[in-house]
Amino acid sequence: MGNIFGKEKPLKEQLRENKRMITRAIRELDRETRGLQREEQRLTIEIKKMARENQMKAVRIMAKDLVRTRQYITKFIEMRSQLQGCALKLQTVKSHAAMAEAMSATAKAMQKMNKAVDVPAINKMMAEFEKENMKSEMMQEMMGDAIDDVMDNDEEEEDKIVNQVLDEIGIDMSGEIPNAPEMGLATASPLEANGGKVAVGLGENGGNGSNGTDGGGGGSGDAAISDLEARLNNLKR
Repeated sequence: MGNIFGKEKPLKEQLRENKRMITRAIRELDRETRGLQREEQRLTIEIKKMARENQMKAVRIMAKDLVRTRQYITKFIEMRSQLQGCALKLQTVKSHAAMAEAMSATAKAMQKMNKAVDVPAINKMMAEFEKENMKSEMMQEMMGDAIDDVMDNDEEEEDKIVNQVLDEIGIDMSGEIPNAPEMGLATASPLEANGGKVAVGLGENGGNGSNGTDGGGGGSGDAAISDLEARLNNLKR
């Protein structure tokens, strides 16, 4: 009906119809071949029978029929082989058509994807990303330098406050620490006089601590040390 109205059938439909016709023809050839093979067997039996009866004329006629039957069987087998080859060719064409259709669909999908992907926009986006990334790295470096400067200033300020406190109580950290007097270690009289205790002075009054026997020098030193520890603790807080 499609060919009558000038409409061509799709390739799949044509291949399906041709394959159906070839399959039908192969079945008919197989049926005819089986019939000829039965006829061959019958003629063989008849020839043997006529030969036993010594009817040589009938044997020759049946022999000609047997030869023709075998020739037709051979021809039908050849035709069946040719039809099978045609069926395989149609199957190959069908596979090629399916592959071409799949490639066509893939090409269309790739075209849509290429249209959807805007390469200049992606390049612009990557350039902006690289620019912003460089800005971020520069900001991180600047913040790191600023934090380092602040920390350095804090250390300098702490050192300044500590030195100021030490100056107020009369201790010079840059100077050398005075050695302990050797008389306290050489003689035992100051130990006995003070009940086994040695008074050690601080700052400029350190020389006077060894001469005093009363508890005034020791009390002033303990008060200065306590004051120093309190101020250091305040600085740590």
